[in-house]
This record gives sequence, structure tokens and C-alpha cells, in this order.
Amino acid sequence: MERPSLEFNLPDTHEEGKLYVVDSLNNLNKLNVCPAESQRSLDEEENTGGTGESMAGSNARSQCLFFITFILTLVVSLALVSFVIFLIFQTRNEVDQISSRLLSEKKNIEELKKINNIILKHLNQSGIKE
Repeated sequence: MERPSLEFNLPDTHEEGKLYVVDSLNNLNKLNVCPAESQRSLDEEENTGGTGESMAGSNARSQCLFFITFILTLVVSLALVSFVIFLIFQTRNEVDQISSRLLSEKKNIEELKKINNIILKHLNQSGIKE
């Protein structure tokens, strides 16, 4: 693909005419050389006068947005970690309660076994047979 030559002999015109021709050549060069994505950023730069104000404003805006997102992420992470720690303590308390219930039930079962053995011995000694 051949690029058209951008070198033209500019006729002697007024200063405004020269600027218009050079500006037109720059726009033509941008259309031929730059992809569509970068053309938008070049157009934005032209709209701000080419001073880079839009880039600085956009950069500051993106940094601010980044820090706000970062702080929100930290807050949400802290809340989730706190919730998990709360659940761990709650679960530990529930497990402790269940363990104490199981121990008391185990004692009750052992007492019932002892009573059952005593009753069986008493029945065997008394001579009652089935």
C-alpha cells in the first residue's frame, strides 16, 4: 500500500491560508496513519487546543477512580473478613455447646447402663426366670 506524498509546494498565500492548508494536511495524515482508536484521542486533543489538558484531566480522573475503587475494595474485604471471623467464633461456641451436651448424655447413658445391670443382677438373684 503506497502512502501519498505529503510534501506539496505551497503557493504564496496569506498566513491564514497556509495554516489552513497545513491543518488539512495534518488531518489527512492522521486519517491515513492513525488507527481509529488513536484518532479519537487525537481529536480530543485538538478540541482542548492541543495543550494536553484532556490527558491530564483524564489521568487525574482515572487515578481518583482507581483510589476510590481501591478503598472500596479494602472496606468490602475488611467487612468480609470480619464476618468470617464472627462465623468462626459463633461456630466454635456451637461446637462447645454440642460437646458439653454429648458429654452429659454420655454420662446419662453410662448411668442407665449401670442401673440396667443392677436390675438384671437383682432379677437373676431373686430367681425370676423368663
